Amino acid sequence: MTVEELIVYGKKYTSSTHAKMLLATFLEVNPLELLTILDKVVDDSIINLYKESLKALSENRPIQYVIGHVNFYGLKFKVNENVLIPRFETEELVENIKYYLEKKNITNPKILDLGCGSGVIGLTLKYFFKDADVTLVDISDEALEVARDNAKSLDLDVNFIKSDWFKNIPLDKYDVIVSNPPYIKTDEEIEEIVKNNEPHLALYGGLDGLDCYRNIVKDINNYLKDDYLIAFEIGYLEGQELKLLVENTIPNSKVTIKKDLSNKDRMLFVEKNID
Repeated sequence: MTVEELIVYGKKYTSSTHAKMLLATFLEVNPLELLTILDKVVDDSIINLYKESLKALSENRPIQYVIGHVNFYGLKFKVNENVLIPRFETEELVENIKYYLEKKNITNPKILDLGCGSGVIGLTLKYFFKDADVTLVDISDEALEVARDNAKSLDLDVNFIKSDWFKNIPLDKYDVIVSNPPYIKTDEEIEEIVKNNEPHLALYGGLDGLDCYRNIVKDINNYLKDDYLIAFEIGYLEGQELKLLVENTIPNSKVTIKKDLSNKDRMLFVEKNID
């Protein structure tokens, strides 16, 4: 079969965009390049892989898991069913942390990424701050394996700790502590494709969605430098309640809630109050 024939075949099972994305991935070309090789005859092994992947998509598996990687902040990260699929909102979280470190002129920050999953946050920060001391933490062995693979593929030297939040983390002081923890409420309705594919351990944060934040902030004071940034991704309805929790737990703190590009509360930042 030719590239053109495979694209036509793929449209029977999924969207044109996804069909081209799959085929381009397996042919190791940019999707736009497919138009220049429509007459190319494709190897049988790739055809079989392509058809198997189309079947997975038709069964409502996320394309990111089918392809096996995502682009995050311009970097290629491995993902599978053991880790969440990174969202654009998390890129915004990273952008804000980068801005903070550059504003403070901190070129060798000590960074702790709690609940790292695939490692996209901590590894992206390490990529841009080569002298950073970055530690990635997760309770899931399978997630840590994915994060280690990503660190290796990006040639980044970071630390890994298996821990339930701070439980196994040696006492130390950090410039930045960042987390995108589970924050979906237990009874909250979410997309079926997310509910049926992504790990529930990384999705659900208790009845009000704040259980993981409570576990983090109750111990966090012991791990903060005098000047610090805490960066959380949050559920869009949780900002004010989490702000109150932080203010009651972290003395002399300044809490800022920021909206994402969809104009929803999505990030909460905590700094030392210097007023």
